[in-house]
Amino acid sequence: MSELLTGDFYEFENLLSADERELLLRVRAFLREKVVPVANDCWVRAEFPVELVKGYADLGIAGLAHPECPGPRPSGLLSGFLALEMAHADASMATFFGVHTGLAMGSIAECGSAEQRRRWLPGMSRMEKIGAFALTEPTGGSDVAGGLRTTARREGDTWVLDGAKRWIGNGTFADLVVVWARDADDGHVKGFVVEKGAPGFTATKMENKMALRTVQNADITLRGCRVPESDRLQEAGSFRDTARVLRRSRSGVAWQAVGIMIAAYEIALTYSKEREQFGRPIGSFQLVQDLLVRMLGNATACFGMVVRLAQLQDAGIYRDENSALAKAYCTSQMRQVVGWARELLAGNGILLDHDIARFVADAEAIYSYEGTREINTLIVGRAVTGFGAFV
Repeated sequence: MSELLTGDFYEFENLLSADERELLLRVRAFLREKVVPVANDCWVRAEFPVELVKGYADLGIAGLAHPECPGPRPSGLLSGFLALEMAHADASMATFFGVHTGLAMGSIAECGSAEQRRRWLPGMSRMEKIGAFALTEPTGGSDVAGGLRTTARREGDTWVLDGAKRWIGNGTFADLVVVWARDADDGHVKGFVVEKGAPGFTATKMENKMALRTVQNADITLRGCRVPESDRLQEAGSFRDTARVLRRSRSGVAWQAVGIMIAAYEIALTYSKEREQFGRPIGSFQLVQDLLVRMLGNATACFGMVVRLAQLQDAGIYRDENSALAKAYCTSQMRQVVGWARELLAGNGILLDHDIARFVADAEAIYSYEGTREINTLIVGRAVTGFGAFV
């Protein structure tokens, strides 16, 4: 397990410290031994492997980024590599982990009071409590900042939530769901932590997905759901606070895209050496080598981008547009890479037997969530021109 990923052509992994790399290799071993062997089966059945949660918990990485959790704080580079490694194994499980740690725990870490962070984050870091993040709604996605329809109405020391959420990863089984709602009095977006089983809260599994099938996305209905004031995220007073969470999580999605690209390239490379046509391995043909180099070039360029993004994060100087550019560009390149890998495998590329079909399908969801390419483009466009082009 000491070797670099085959697709890490510029050896970016060697930028990690010895201790960071030791942890990464331990995570890689778990993913290859426990996650990869069951990934296709779980994907086909659209079922979540609950039995693997303890294995993720035992890795001790869920709470690394949060001060209230035990252990040293990781560098942005290590956090990125962990996201890459998980997506390299299975994009669905990478999404499960990203929702729990980046979106749910991230919301509490960024927007919760000191008491709330102490109350919720340690248990979530041990994965005794699983989190979800409920922002997207049935009638709104990209316009959620101004079009959020879920409402919160205060009655004394209680808030009453009414509305609906859609596409909520982990939503069917999460113990704690961070729900974003508009205050009926002041019109500002606020965050609330809703516990599993709360009256008025219903989560229904979404069926018939073609991507990230292992992820348990939910339609959530809130009808007179009562939440105590003590469970309102005390530092969330507007959508700008929500955006702080999304900025960091978008960076993680860019890293996931790199992991998927590297996985697709490695699958194609292995196949090109084993598959023979006209009496020779197809890897010896010029057009096949051209496809492989295009894949490797995309992955390597994006790898360099997210490495630099992590350095900016560690320096505390990265901005929304930095994450937005990485998310938009890396996921766009990812779609090309998985398509080329499928092309190289020809008919075998549409079979789950070689894994690439799963990566092709899952890439479509990664491309769309955490802000579409178009919305992230407008974030960057506003930063470079000074003009907001949002409708």
